[in-house]
Amino acid sequence: MADHIAERHVITAFVADPTTQSASKPFAQTSAVHQICRQRASEFRSFDVEAAGLTCLLTAVSLLSVDEMLVQEILRSGPHTANVFHRGDGIRIVGAVLYGKPGVGLPTIPMPRSMRPALSLRARRPIEQLDLFARTEV
Repeated sequence: MADHIAERHVITAFVADPTTQSASKPFAQTSAVHQICRQRASEFRSFDVEAAGLTCLLTAVSLLSVDEMLVQEILRSGPHTANVFHRGDGIRIVGAVLYGKPGVGLPTIPMPRSMRPALSLRARRPIEQLDLFARTEV
């Protein structure tokens, strides 16, 4: 998955899930990516749809020429859908968005151990109570 997508770990886990299936694509190859993405963003706001990757997708698409052709892959699992836009080889990902139906949150995907912030030694030590009235030597 592309490094420029902030929520790529969530989208990647969704795509890799065995229950996620490819869906039909009426317009698999399109140069209307700008319009599709802007329309989706507007719909998501209007219908209070949670989405991952939308901001990065909009940024990536804004950097493309208006007539640039991209291939759209649509993947679904239950109430969730991922739209992945690539340059036709399935490798050079331009952007992706994962979303659910209105009122349905994003899927809960366990974070890989390597992505969890490691607790520092300091965080593992018991915290001592600060005694504001303790006597100190001068």
